[in-house]
Amino acid sequence: MNIDFLRRLLLFVVLLLTQALVLNHIHLFGYATPLLYAYFVISFERNYPKWGILVWSFLLGLSVDVFSNTPGVAAASMTLLGLLQPYVFELFIQRDSDPDMPPAIYTLGLTNYIYYVIVLTFVYCLLFFTIETFTFFNWKQWGLSVLGSMVLSVILIVVVENMRKSK
Repeated sequence: MNIDFLRRLLLFVVLLLTQALVLNHIHLFGYATPLLYAYFVISFERNYPKWGILVWSFLLGLSVDVFSNTPGVAAASMTLLGLLQPYVFELFIQRDSDPDMPPAIYTLGLTNYIYYVIVLTFVYCLLFFTIETFTFFNWKQWGLSVLGSMVLSVILIVVVENMRKSK
């Protein structure tokens, strides 16, 4: 087996267990729930096969759905995130950069990395909470859930990335 595959599988399991056992029980002010497992898709390097990103994304979303009792919500949202990730990543890098460049603070710089994470996390939270509520009747709660979860998730992702890639 490839060492990269084993690292990716370990990250998959750690993020799934962290989300299912700890983060699903956190609801700050009744709105903000950290969705750290989106970091899994955000961390795919530049030339990773697009079909591989979609498969990994769908499997993680499906696994989160099983543990969180949200049938299909995380799977659909993660699959869309996996579809968009390579194209959004291309917006934040130079054309002549390394073909296997990972999205990280030390490769993109702190500002570009935070913008990259904000864009993908916002899209993820927007779709996740739109599918979950499936109505705009209570749009204030929906908006606060999207923004609160996005801010909390971005902070956690940047902290985890800083701890994971510190050199």
